[in-house]
Amino acid sequence: MSVNRSLSILRYAAHRHFTTLFHLCSRCSRRSRLWRICLAGVFLWAFAAAGSEPESVQAADLETIRERGYLIVGVKDTVRPLGFRDAAGVLQGLEIDLARQLAEELIGDREAIVLTPLDNDERLSAVYDRVDVTIAQVSINPSRERLVQFSLPYWLDGTAILIPDRCTTPSRTCVSPTVADLSTRTIAVLRGSDAIATLNWQFPRARLVGVESYEAALEQLEIGAADAFAGNRSVAIGWAQEYPGYRVLPEYITMRSLAIVLPKGVQYDTLRRAVNDSLEGWVASGWLAERLAAWGMVVEND
Repeated sequence: MSVNRSLSILRYAAHRHFTTLFHLCSRCSRRSRLWRICLAGVFLWAFAAAGSEPESVQAADLETIRERGYLIVGVKDTVRPLGFRDAAGVLQGLEIDLARQLAEELIGDREAIVLTPLDNDERLSAVYDRVDVTIAQVSINPSRERLVQFSLPYWLDGTAILIPDRCTTPSRTCVSPTVADLSTRTIAVLRGSDAIATLNWQFPRARLVGVESYEAALEQLEIGAADAFAGNRSVAIGWAQEYPGYRVLPEYITMRSLAIVLPKGVQYDTLRRAVNDSLEGWVASGWLAERLAAWGMVVEND
C-alpha cells in the first residue's frame, strides 16, 4: 500500500474518533490529570491533521473510491463465522474475507480497506454517510430494497435447527436425528422470531418454548428442557463451532439471501455492476465455495 494511501486511511480513522475523544475530555474535571492527557491528545490529533481537511465519506461512486485509494466496508464484529474478533482482537470471518477480496477486485490491493463494525440498526443507513458498502449479515427484503440496493446474494441464510450432538463418539448404532424426529419434541425459539409461524406450521405437534437469547437457549438445551433450538442459521453455525457438543441440521426452516448493501441511485450503478461482476467471478472460480467451506458454513447430511 502506498504511503499516501496509508496516510489517507489514518486521517479517516482519526477524524472518526475525534468527536469521541472531545466528549470524553469535556466530562473530565479541568484540574484532573486525565483532562490534561485528553487535551494533549486533541492537540496532537489537530497537529497531525493540520493542513488537510478530513476526506468525505458520504456515499461514493466507484470512481471516487478508486481515486481515494481504499474501500470502506461496514461489517459485523460479533457474529461468528461471518464477522468476529479472534483471540488477538483481529477481525475474521467469511464477510471479512469478502470485504478484503472486494478491495482487491475494485482497487487492486486487499489491504486497501477500512473495516468499520456496525450495529444492526446502522447497516443500511451507513452506506450514505460512513461506509462505501456494507457486508454485515444483511438479508434482502422488499422494505429494505426501498432504502438501498443490493448485490447478488453470496449466501443463503435463514432459520436452522441446533441440536445436542449425540453422535460425537463413532458408533454404528448411533443415528443422528433429523428434522422429522422433532415433530413431537420441545423446540426453543427466540421470542418474537419471524420463524415461529413457520415452526407452528411445520411442527404442529411440537412444543415451542420462548427464550430471550441464544445464551438462554443453550441453557435450555444443557439442562434438557428443550430438545432443539430454532435460530438464525449463521449464528447457529457459529455456536456449534464454539460449543462442539452441538450441531446444525442441514435442513432450512426459513430462507433469506444475504447480500452486499450499496447506496441507492443511478450514480452507483457502476459500483453495483463491479460488485456483482466480482461475486459472479468468485462463484465461477470456486473461490466463494472454498471460503464457505473454510468457515464451516456448508452443513451436509451425515
